[in-house]
Amino acid sequence: MGFGNMIGWAVFGLVAGALARLLHPGRDPMNWVWTAILGICGAMVGGWIGSQMGISTERGLTSWLAAIGGSVLLLVLYHFTTARSAATARPATGDDYKRAVFNDLSRGPNG
Repeated sequence: MGFGNMIGWAVFGLVAGALARLLHPGRDPMNWVWTAILGICGAMVGGWIGSQMGISTERGLTSWLAAIGGSVLLLVLYHFTTARSAATARPATGDDYKRAVFNDLSRGPNG
């Protein structure tokens, strides 16, 4: 794998990861490096799932759909495994929302 291929994978992963983060509801606090890693791992997961279904995901639109779908799947699995259980969580109050907004604002635009 040459340097050009690595740059191509990084750009492909960054775009696929960013699109997956736009499609997945909820807050995903990660920088552009982790977004690219998400897209690359999503491409591998989506490609594997596609190959198991007998779909060629090597070129064209199917590669993009597999990468974005795999990335969304990874985000869903991440949120599913890291979410607090509903039995121990209490309903959010207005103060919780205010605290979350002010915490976000206090971090600044690069937060």
